[in-house]
Amino acid sequence: MRRGKPKETIIWEAVPITGAGANGKSLAKVDGLVVFVTGAVPGDVADLRVLKKKKSYAEATAIRIVTPSPDRVTPFCPHFGTCGGCKWQDLSYPKQLEYKQQQVIDNLERLGGLELPALEPIMPSPGLTHYRNKLEFTFSNSRWFTKEEIGSQDTPGSEAGMTTDRNALGFHIPMRFDRVLDINQCHLQPQPSDAIRAFVREHARTHDLSFYNIREHTGFLRTLLIRTTTTGECMVLLALGHEDVAAREGLLSAMVARFPQLTSVMWTINEKKNDTIYDLQMNTFHGRDHLVEELPDGPGGRPLKFRIGPKTFFQTNPEQTMAMYRITRDLAQLTGNENVYDLYCGAGSITLFLAGNAKHVAGLELVPESVADARVNAELNGIGNVSFTSGDMKKTLTPDFVREHGKPDVVVTDPPRAGMDEPVVRHLLELDPVRIVYVSCNPATQARDLAILNDHYRIDFVRPIDMFPHTYHVENVVRLVKRT
Repeated sequence: MRRGKPKETIIWEAVPITGAGANGKSLAKVDGLVVFVTGAVPGDVADLRVLKKKKSYAEATAIRIVTPSPDRVTPFCPHFGTCGGCKWQDLSYPKQLEYKQQQVIDNLERLGGLELPALEPIMPSPGLTHYRNKLEFTFSNSRWFTKEEIGSQDTPGSEAGMTTDRNALGFHIPMRFDRVLDINQCHLQPQPSDAIRAFVREHARTHDLSFYNIREHTGFLRTLLIRTTTTGECMVLLALGHEDVAAREGLLSAMVARFPQLTSVMWTINEKKNDTIYDLQMNTFHGRDHLVEELPDGPGGRPLKFRIGPKTFFQTNPEQTMAMYRITRDLAQLTGNENVYDLYCGAGSITLFLAGNAKHVAGLELVPESVADARVNAELNGIGNVSFTSGDMKKTLTPDFVREHGKPDVVVTDPPRAGMDEPVVRHLLELDPVRIVYVSCNPATQARDLAILNDHYRIDFVRPIDMFPHTYHVENVVRLVKRT
């Protein structure tokens, strides 16, 4: 077979990196061409290798930092640059906050064409490491080898200078769904997360348990989910590619013996071709089938308790979650006489937080399991002036629903990254609440939705919140009031 001409390698030398772009990449300009750069931070001067070049833009990676940015810092994680998470570890935290705030402004003003009030300063995260309460790790027999591991004689399974152990328990490599980086230490979740992961990996190696083949969908060990709470509880969920009673019980028994403090140890069999667990049966091996998290400052000043099962959605940065809920409640300006709708309510956390200041709060959520958790949480906290409905939001917000729950004075909405479906946004216009508080984890889709509401509502408050330090992700809270 005749092969095409090899692509020419293009190197641009000493290119100033001028700003932050989308998805954690930096920006530069070469001969008027916008360049999206990986491996550099704003303020660097770097030599770049071009990966892709089009008429309107190019993509490149930094191969040498000629002059480091004054905002460049040393990453604290040994996996930085290979692992797909925490892409801004080499950028100072004040600069991270600055670029996140600008990201919100750019999306709302440029994408949404919206007129904004003066923004409140972005709220920094109190914790910059170990702030997550949930992580999922993947087992794979197609380990990604770093340059340091290739040739290392210190890696378990290495032989004559070459690593031979192809099993990994860690995170997917960006753009390589079938390759997983073996994680030795992760700074995202508090202990015992690292210790549990290390123990499971060593037990699997010692007992010759097969790691999953992501391409062929074969193998025993598939994923490991670890959840923690601020109250010290911990859940482990082991997902298996097929049943092997002796191997499963051997591993889980050893885990309980090594970590007797675990609140919940669960397992499930996943024979599908994706890793989602929402349609799988959950089985309890040890302890409870749920955790109980507590957040302060609930109705009457009492802490709110939340039941968190393996399928429950709950915000992953609990300290910032509390701050975000307080802001949301303050912006709702409730006096105790209002009917409130809480759209995309999940397990009812915002719903219950608002209940102490409202006449009634109606929570709506697509996932039935989350609604079941929300009802349990309401009962757990003795809160009666709430109701929860499961269903497609487009079909749920009907005249019958309004007759049953009352016309909303205030609507709070906290949709997933995809934002609200357009019919839902137009339902809001028909409902005509006095105020809308829109909590978003994606300012781009938030801007799109707000543009639809713009003729009838004006934005009078915007505050970004940093839920995920060292990443480019940012939460944003907006209040809309009716135009007069």
